[in-house]
Amino acid sequence: MPSGWIILDKPLGLGSTQAVAAVKRNLREAGFGKKVRVGHGGTLDPLATGVLPIAVGEATKLCGRMLDASKEYAFTVRFGSETDSLDLEGAVIAESTVRPGRADVDAVLARFTGPIEQVPPAYSALKVDGERAYDLARAGREVVLATRAVTVHALRLESCDGESATLVAHVSKGTYIRSLARDIARALGTVGHVTMLRRLRAGPFAEAQAISLDKLNEIGKGAPLERYLLPLEAGLVDIPVLDLAPEQARAVRQGRVLTGMAFSDGHYWARSGNDPVALVALSSGECRVERGFNLDVAE
Repeated sequence: MPSGWIILDKPLGLGSTQAVAAVKRNLREAGFGKKVRVGHGGTLDPLATGVLPIAVGEATKLCGRMLDASKEYAFTVRFGSETDSLDLEGAVIAESTVRPGRADVDAVLARFTGPIEQVPPAYSALKVDGERAYDLARAGREVVLATRAVTVHALRLESCDGESATLVAHVSKGTYIRSLARDIARALGTVGHVTMLRRLRAGPFAEAQAISLDKLNEIGKGAPLERYLLPLEAGLVDIPVLDLAPEQARAVRQGRVLTGMAFSDGHYWARSGNDPVALVALSSGECRVERGFNLDVAE
């Protein structure tokens, strides 16, 4: 069974669940059957485009790490109107005649860089009393969401034409770009909503590694899967590797604790030769398995 990552350049209008279904369909058409596990590493709204990491096989064990990873987005905020969804889909709920210039936008960006607090959009997948916020909002019910702490690692202005501004933001997990756009507009004495949102990077994966939906569909038509499937370890480049001897690798595959490991405490991905074995944690010379990989490799 295949394991690794397909990095999809998600097109406008396609939901993340639909993208996963498209990968499953292509794998099935390519002869891999229905049992291959597939999952995505971070939801993208249908109105957003860009980098959507899709995990296949054993790589699905890393989806949680991908959800926790930082992301980079380009987005355009149009000034003068705020919608209830904070994007193009919603109804206008506030308007302003104020149109900030480039210098105005530049001047407020420092206020939104670093640790900040934001209120998520009412139209979000967060749960309120067991129900999705967007379901409550669409039903016309009041949605009150708690402020959350997030981090904007970097924020820069790309362009500003007097009606809208395009920015690039490198953000921590849990950051809502629509909320960031709303708050920037309000700080400028106006209102705004997002008209374009594109994810440029998700964790270690960038635009250059992404394939189009047309390329994805070539897999189901007979194109070699390895042409588009990145290896499992491509999702682990942000942590150090731990090379194991064959006996150590067998012990780790059996879930045993290795002792006397002369490495710094922390998280590693362990490999035997070129084969990923497990995610492990080292502490005081002891190596414990956090997540094992059941890849088809020779001992």
